[in-house]
Amino acid sequence: MIHLLTILTVVSLGLLIGTEFAVSVFVNPVLWKLDDSAQAAAIRMFARKLGTAMPFWYVGSLVLLACGWFLGNHESHAWLLLSANLIWVAVIVLTLLFLVPINNRMMQLDPGSFALESRSEHHKWDAMHRARVAALTVALVCFLAASVR
Repeated sequence: MIHLLTILTVVSLGLLIGTEFAVSVFVNPVLWKLDDSAQAAAIRMFARKLGTAMPFWYVGSLVLLACGWFLGNHESHAWLLLSANLIWVAVIVLTLLFLVPINNRMMQLDPGSFALESRSEHHKWDAMHRARVAALTVALVCFLAASVR
């Protein structure tokens, strides 16, 4: 049972982090090369699509991490499992406080007028998003380190 949970957790976290990494490293740099109206339209579509799916994925991944900690909290590596959970919770809280409001504004972009302020806000979102990807990666490493013991 624990092996199945570990596999599901690794797959869920790995795919989520991979998706978030791809947005930051591949998608956004391409978007920035588009003309203003195309860029605004694409950002709006990505914000809607990912803004709808990612909350469920983040919470589902947290549930898997929490189950892993619950089942392994008596082990010597429980602090790694707890660390992964705490990092994941912190990322969710910071996402709700800082990234979601920007994302919600990006969903409302008017392709006809992609103001400098909106462009700047998208770059700000991307910078915070990169920090989020790094934190999520640390959480995954903590989980993996605990799982291979």
